[in-house]
Amino acid sequence: MTIATPKPGQYAIDVPRSGITFTTKHMFGLGTVRGSFRLRSGTVLLAEPPTGSRVHAVADAASFVTGNKNRDRQVLSKALLDTATYPDIVFTSTRAELDEAGAWALQGQLTAHGVPAPVTFTVAKAEIDGDEIAVEATATVDRYAHGVTRLKGLAGRRLQMTATIRARLIGGGSA
Repeated sequence: MTIATPKPGQYAIDVPRSGITFTTKHMFGLGTVRGSFRLRSGTVLLAEPPTGSRVHAVADAASFVTGNKNRDRQVLSKALLDTATYPDIVFTSTRAELDEAGAWALQGQLTAHGVPAPVTFTVAKAEIDGDEIAVEATATVDRYAHGVTRLKGLAGRRLQMTATIRARLIGGGSA
């Protein structure tokens, strides 16, 4: 695991070079589904001390894709994500702290399907390249916590999400 400490300041997420992937189970846990979401926008505020750091990211719910057109259409429909009504999936961190294993954990709220629920993203990798940062963080998301409860057994309850973020420093100094 590579964890680096970048310069404090505000970073803009480079949307085309960032994204969210996930895995989940289906067919009563017998099969694995892999998919992704695109990011729409986001910022990372790195503070000194690092515990004051914050992240705000918006994913495009309608960008959900698994490679199975019938499954994707059903997930995007009113039956599950209802992306026509709820086009955004938003993560806003509320605090950052070192966990027991020495990794940074970003605790916050994930709003999906219009319902906020707590989630913790654990930073698995962080790298610095000049005024850019590259971060990979993982979380387990419970779709039931967001009111997405249809197709029990056929669609997995929990998604293992990985956010791969590249961001560029847009404002320096003390945060």
